[in-house]
Amino acid sequence: MTKDKNLKFPEGFLWGASVSSHQVEGGNHNQWTIWEKENANRLAETAEKRLKRVKAWPEIKKQAQDPDNYISGEGVDHFRRYEKDFDIAKSLNLNSLRFSIEWSRIEPEEGQWNREAIDYYKRYIKELNQRGLEPMLNIWHWTLPVWFAARGGFKYRKNLWYFRRFVKLVADELTDDVRYIITINEPNVYTTYSYLAPEPVTQTLWPPQEKNIVSFTRVYLNLVQAHRQAYKILKAKRPGLKVGIASHLANIQAKRPHNIFDEGITQSMRYFWDWWFLRRTRLQQDFIGFNYYFTDYYRFKFSIAPENPKVPLSDMGWYMEPEGVYPLLLRTWAHYKKPIIITENGLADMHDEYRWWWIGETIIAMERAMSEGVKVAGYFHWSLLDNFEWSHGWWPKFGLVAVDRENGMRRTIRKSALWYAEKITELKK
Repeated sequence: MTKDKNLKFPEGFLWGASVSSHQVEGGNHNQWTIWEKENANRLAETAEKRLKRVKAWPEIKKQAQDPDNYISGEGVDHFRRYEKDFDIAKSLNLNSLRFSIEWSRIEPEEGQWNREAIDYYKRYIKELNQRGLEPMLNIWHWTLPVWFAARGGFKYRKNLWYFRRFVKLVADELTDDVRYIITINEPNVYTTYSYLAPEPVTQTLWPPQEKNIVSFTRVYLNLVQAHRQAYKILKAKRPGLKVGIASHLANIQAKRPHNIFDEGITQSMRYFWDWWFLRRTRLQQDFIGFNYYFTDYYRFKFSIAPENPKVPLSDMGWYMEPEGVYPLLLRTWAHYKKPIIITENGLADMHDEYRWWWIGETIIAMERAMSEGVKVAGYFHWSLLDNFEWSHGWWPKFGLVAVDRENGMRRTIRKSALWYAEKITELKK
């Protein structure tokens, strides 16, 4: 790996990792925990059909066919162990952590604020700052209070009042020691997997499992309004806050370059997947945050499924092209001319074979983009800890830090994380 000695990452560059409340905290009660219990047996019974083509299948078969795999339960006990997890993050030379707050903890019943939960997140933020870890607070990462989901969640415009009220509380109570706020995580992924995509694409629909184009459209449009309204509330309270979203962007390419039909479907996919939401919220973005996992190649046909190379693949069967973040950085900068933060980026890699390569190639891609004038302000690896991976459950291992849930939630720093820590030190020189 080579490095341009004349190119330095800017002072204050955010070297971080990400976590999300439902995936690590444990002890949550929201619409996802209910869905998990209702669907765990079904997911276990259909695991082979859904996952047998995944390269890790022989190793994950037993776990994937166990209903307990699909229950978040105690999480990785981050709710109680967060201070030790912050110490680990600091030992890895990180200077920032992106985290989400759990709406269902703060407002478990409609209109009833849980003071203990609010104070908990205040302490959480304080402990990050005391360690020199810049807090990046994510307000909503897909989980809903049970009462809000029962009202239809974001499907109804009138329900945005409840989200505004929650954001107002966040602005009043939790922003004094925070500079970066993400309002919504991956609105395109949430609406697609919960309201639109057929099961072969998603492997299993997410709650509320409502495959309906009208509902999809309503939710997506309402999330645009939710972000705009949240931005206004947050900036009114603290004008200096840097507010954005964490969109999911893919490096979408034509399977056959210069083929007019492949190029046409590629441009359409880029617009609807990458830019649709950002275009409608561009005036309410102080930075462009995006999550990158995929380079997808599209051929014109009667299906929207990509035709990707067969190697290299992650444990989840995802084609790995970490350098694909480079053209995505260029396109994002060309569209918006705002600082860019890569808010998630990583892979499932239980044997820690590819993670160091993935991070290294991503760093090179960022350096290359910066050399062409792109303002890249931060990089957050997904994830700090092994976590509950939604409808896949516990078998995918995304963490810089392994967590042994069978043996007292023991944390073990992976070798790739130590490599990442050394790389951060090198890049700061």
